Amino acid sequence: IQKLCDRVASSTLLDDRRDAVRALKSLSKKYRLEVGIQAMEHLIHVLQTDRSDSEIIGYALDTLYNVISNDLEEEEQEENSAKQVDDLGSQFTEIFIKQQENVTLLLTLVEEFDFHVRWPGVKLLTSLLKQQGPQVQQIILVSPMGVSRLMDLLADSREVIRNDGVLLLQQLTKSNAAIQKIVAFENAFERLLDIITEEGNSDGGIVVEDCLLLLQNLLKNNNSNQNFFKEGSYIQRMKPWFEVGDDNCGWSAQKVTNLHLMLQLVRVLVSPTNPPGATSSCQKAMFHCGLLQQLCTILMATGVPADILTETINTVSEVIRGCQTNQDYFASVNAPSNPPRPAIVVLLMSMVNERQPFVLRCAVLYCFQCFLYKNQKGQGEIVSTLLPSTIDATGNSVSAGQLLCGGLFSTDSLSNWCAAVALAHALQENATLKEQLLRVQLATSIGNPPVSLLQQCTNILSQGSKVQTRVGLLMLLCTWLSNCSIAVTHFLHNPANVPFLTGQIAENLGEEEQLVQGLCALLLGISIYYNDNSLENYRKEKLKQLIEKRIGRENFIEKLGFISKHELYSRAAQKPQPSFSSPDHMMFDHEFTKLVKELEGVISKAIYKSSEEDKKEEEVKKTLEQHDNIVTHYKKVIREQDQELEELKQRINTLTSQNEQLQATVTQQVSQIQQHKDQYNLLKVQLGKDTQHHNSHSDTFQMNGIQTEEVSKLKEELEEWKNKHDLLQGQLREKDSVIEKLNSSQLEMGTTEQSSQTSKSGGLEHNSELQKELEMLRSQIQLQSAEISKLHMENQKLQVMNTTAEPVLGDSGATAATSSELEARLEQEIKQLKSEVKALSEEKESLKQHLDSSSSTVAILQDEKSKLQREVAESKKEQDDLLVLLADQDQKISALKIKLKDLGVPVEDEDDIESGDQGDEDEDGDEEEQ
Repeated sequence: IQKLCDRVASSTLLDDRRDAVRALKSLSKKYRLEVGIQAMEHLIHVLQTDRSDSEIIGYALDTLYNVISNDLEEEEQEENSAKQVDDLGSQFTEIFIKQQENVTLLLTLVEEFDFHVRWPGVKLLTSLLKQQGPQVQQIILVSPMGVSRLMDLLADSREVIRNDGVLLLQQLTKSNAAIQKIVAFENAFERLLDIITEEGNSDGGIVVEDCLLLLQNLLKNNNSNQNFFKEGSYIQRMKPWFEVGDDNCGWSAQKVTNLHLMLQLVRVLVSPTNPPGATSSCQKAMFHCGLLQQLCTILMATGVPADILTETINTVSEVIRGCQTNQDYFASVNAPSNPPRPAIVVLLMSMVNERQPFVLRCAVLYCFQCFLYKNQKGQGEIVSTLLPSTIDATGNSVSAGQLLCGGLFSTDSLSNWCAAVALAHALQENATLKEQLLRVQLATSIGNPPVSLLQQCTNILSQGSKVQTRVGLLMLLCTWLSNCSIAVTHFLHNPANVPFLTGQIAENLGEEEQLVQGLCALLLGISIYYNDNSLENYRKEKLKQLIEKRIGRENFIEKLGFISKHELYSRAAQKPQPSFSSPDHMMFDHEFTKLVKELEGVISKAIYKSSEEDKKEEEVKKTLEQHDNIVTHYKKVIREQDQELEELKQRINTLTSQNEQLQATVTQQVSQIQQHKDQYNLLKVQLGKDTQHHNSHSDTFQMNGIQTEEVSKLKEELEEWKNKHDLLQGQLREKDSVIEKLNSSQLEMGTTEQSSQTSKSGGLEHNSELQKELEMLRSQIQLQSAEISKLHMENQKLQVMNTTAEPVLGDSGATAATSSELEARLEQEIKQLKSEVKALSEEKESLKQHLDSSSSTVAILQDEKSKLQREVAESKKEQDDLLVLLADQDQKISALKIKLKDLGVPVEDEDDIESGDQGDEDEDGDEEEQ
């Protein structure tokens, strides 16, 4: 080895160096330690200097791989030396990566397309990551384009390199969120899903398994990548994975492994530990793309291996957990039996069947829990199957409720526990169903009267059954009685229950029984804390005295603490899925651990409270309820007023828009009048010029012709003015109608306090605008009267011109006839003009009358305004009184809360009420400003 190392270091010929490196490679498997110590430095030097020769680079990389990798040695070494082997590979890796340039050099070599360089480079880098993962990951992360270079391996057309590239990326992405994100954004999801599809989905080989493991690395506990996976519509591409054919006989070991990993990948996306928003969006996407439906098909199929069926049940559980749409769909799924039965019933039959595998029964319980999680509709449907009115009298079909009751009272303790926990989940956070379940009656034996479900549970408890059965029943009773005073009263009504509980707690039993004692203490504590004192013999104070005499307060609190100190309690509190190593460890339910945390402290405080403190607490609760009712009432009133204000604002907006339209039309008409005036002035100027030009006798006929043309033009002008007057009269009538509407709306708006203030401001604005418009109309009428006077002047001028023309025309007989005709025409036209002037003056008088009437309406509106102002002042005063009253109430509430805290009563944070009160004050402030 030493000679070969010298040849590698000193030989000038490339062939000699290549032969030496080849010889070192052949020795490196057997003499790993010696080659590693002596040749590593020389081999790294070869990688740096002989880049042009791919053969020597390939040999050098293979040699380094043999030295660093533990894969070959682990096969040959015995078990006792395995630790030494691990240390050897780790030490050589540490030497190699001490110089970060070596890893960067390796990344550069992996970019080479030559198979003899790329493949050994990939294997060596994978081995380095296995030995010193975090350190190598950090070097690759900081090197430019380090991760991107490795992503190119997935696109290699040679399957060996592509498959080893997947293994390399598996090691690279382990427990490193930063690298996981880079790999994901380098289009890893697309490439990996393409490979899985090419390989045949679940029917593919080990390559599919490797791709699925890499996808799990990228998605597990990485919210950013999960969101990217969902947004990229990759969930839809998972559906074909689960399209398992009917020929389920061909379940190879690899297919089972692949399908198992695929189901785990679905669970990663909808895990209860993910943020609720992300889980919910993934659940919806799985329903819409048909993935949930496909999973339910596998669930109800025949011939599916037990472990795949178990994992499918767990996957369906988490896909429907807390998602109402998915839960409703699952409730509608039927098993392909004759007659068809709901999937839930078929699964519950497996849960209460003691011949089924333990893990399968756990999975069914988890599925049932997830179906009922935050699903009041589903809870109601399950409980309704137990109620007398809905039970099928014929007995043809088995319901979920009957299966749960059967499991609850069977001889198998595991069935008892599972049924009790399932029934407890049907009552979780649902006081209505807790009360309804009290109606359930059970026929125990022929001839005996039926007993209630609650009574039967306590009867089995007192019979001294197995610990697992008693723990399950106690958990059910604690869930049932918590936050339900009626159920507590029913429980205490049986005179045997309290003595049984006190007897159990007071005894000094073995370690196994300590758990039962703790749960009995919890049940008795719930009976005190949620007691409404309706039973005279079992009032809160009497039960506390009984504990003091029979058990002792300190002893009671100690027994209560046994629950949370138990090892199995801690395990159950970690995650919702029930996962137990053996049936004996099946003691606690995840949701029940939350209930214990919530109640343990308040029960301990309740035991030490005196009767006076209880009374004070009740009084404080009542006063708080009263104050809450007052506050909610005021909130309702303010909400209604807000709605009215919004409606009034909308009406004001419509009126203002109508007003703006009217103003626009008025301005348009004013501009048209101005244009007509200009045209009239031009005609006047032209007429003056023509009269001066045609004073001579020879041009008399031409002048008369021009006068007749001017008269016809003046007639046309008069017609236009008449039309304008008609338009203006129509507009005045519209304004009058708008004023009447405003008056009526003013009277309507005066009904509410807030609306009066808004309508007042709107009415005032409209009054001022109407006054402006009336002024404009007056000015227009004055202009029209001026125009009429001008027309009078023009008539007089025309008459004078006619008289002067008469002597000239008298010289000849021919012109006399024409002049007489002209006079007749002029007289007729003058009469017409006079009649039109008279009509215009009458219209002017009528317009004046309209103006007077509108001014009277303005005066009325001003009176209304003063009335509204007085009403607004009164409403402001009432609002101030209301604010003072609310402030006093807030002070009283805070004082009572302080008293409660001093008495040791836990006072819940009334954030919603405080934010509501703050919102009320803000609204009052807004109203004052208005």
